Amino acid sequence: MKAGIVGLPNVGKSTLFNCLSNAKAQSANFPFCTIEPNIGVVNVPDPRLNRLEALVNPEKVIPATVEIVDIAGLVKGASKGEGLGNQFLANIRETDAIIHVLRCFDNDNIVHVDGSVDPIRDKETIDIELQLKDLEAVEKRLEKVKRAARTGDKDAQKELAVLEILNDGLAAATSVRAIEISTDDRLTYVKPLQLITDKPVLYVCNVDERAAATGNDYVTQVKNTIAPEQAEVLVLAVATEADINELDTYEERQLFLEDLGLAEPGAAKLIRSAYKLLHLETYFTAGEKEVRAWTIPAGATAPQAAGVIHTDFEKGFIRAEVISYAAYDEYESEQKVKEAGKSRVEGKEYIVQDGDVMHFRFNV
Repeated sequence: MKAGIVGLPNVGKSTLFNCLSNAKAQSANFPFCTIEPNIGVVNVPDPRLNRLEALVNPEKVIPATVEIVDIAGLVKGASKGEGLGNQFLANIRETDAIIHVLRCFDNDNIVHVDGSVDPIRDKETIDIELQLKDLEAVEKRLEKVKRAARTGDKDAQKELAVLEILNDGLAAATSVRAIEISTDDRLTYVKPLQLITDKPVLYVCNVDERAAATGNDYVTQVKNTIAPEQAEVLVLAVATEADINELDTYEERQLFLEDLGLAEPGAAKLIRSAYKLLHLETYFTAGEKEVRAWTIPAGATAPQAAGVIHTDFEKGFIRAEVISYAAYDEYESEQKVKEAGKSRVEGKEYIVQDGDVMHFRFNV
């Protein structure tokens, strides 16, 4: 599961990527600095893991991770191949969620591809290009399904009705994620199309240092514009985050953050938001050798969660011993949790809850 960072050229995508992954992607003051997508595997900050480490004192600790992809900047006309359009659109189609970076700061020394700062115009530029590409895919599918529907094929007729809704919505500049379609129809007819504007989106307003804690007028405009989408907006001073990353010690970084009025780096909030955007959750295993956070899709069953460790665990699953994180935190050891009667045994139907501490029993 991976989230792609998108936006116009020179809005701060690669600088943000570097903050998140420490991968040092090329970042410079000219369009199309990023050509091939950069991929970083990023640790998910989780205070629960730190607490378990303190309680268990293991030999090693392994956090959950999420993949972040820095994708080439897009320009007007990308859906027709302008700039790096075709490459950009192919790369974004391969991601599972979108982190859309919008420039919300003024700086005459950093060129804007359109000559002025306007995050709403920038958002619309990208939205329209993605919608046009999706419209092209829907129209292609529509022609094929129409022929089948004319023969009386009931499934084709159902799909045709959904495709016509998609076609009308995209033609009216509405992203697929905002078009009203039933959940069943989305799973059956929309999901297989892998439409770009159907992916969940998180907006990142890239501001200057002065607006890091409070935002600015540009941020207000963005929040008002995206309100109907029910998407999350994060405010980050990306260049400042990069400066904080360069400091040598934790204490220095914390002092810098306090001066800005921030409790933690914005990058940490962004990573957690991306994890949530991808509909991912975490469960833990905790022992003397290792405390580890495991990533699962929200709604995963106990056998599916076991399969993340090893496929044999899922195939031979017998049961799971489960302690909620809250119970582990309260009683401070597995033994004390069991003595208090707060440990549970769960079977194959159990839906794993975010934060569960688990042991699996299996037989292959």
